Amino acid sequence: MTLTINKSLYSQLLAKFQPQIIRNEIEHERAIILCETLANKTSLTLEENEILELLITLIEKFESENYSLGNSSNPRSRLLFLIENNQLSDYDLAEIFGSKENYEQFINGEQKITQELAFKLAQRFNLNANLFWQT
Repeated sequence: MTLTINKSLYSQLLAKFQPQIIRNEIEHERAIILCETLANKTSLTLEENEILELLITLIEKFESENYSLGNSSNPRSRLLFLIENNQLSDYDLAEIFGSKENYEQFINGEQKITQELAFKLAQRFNLNANLFWQT
């Protein structure tokens, strides 16, 4: 079964959040706040998830163009962002990773997220699994 977006609800969310190209730090901060507002909800609708992914994409674009880190967003940085913004501990995610050791290996860059783990994380954060998995 394919889920489809309710265009009316999506239009209402677009009007509410008004996502736009980020051109300066003020707009960047606004986008982060909007993103956090959605990410902190316990459950997202399909339409809210689409808005969240759009905001993340806009933030990533601005940051990759304006910050000298040279690294674009990746599954690890996205997960770290969510961990920080949801104030999670190692223990909170160790179960999803199978053990604290597996979790620490991922955080230290020693292990990549598998497709199965990406789906578990997506379910935990109510997001699209593609945010956590790179082929």
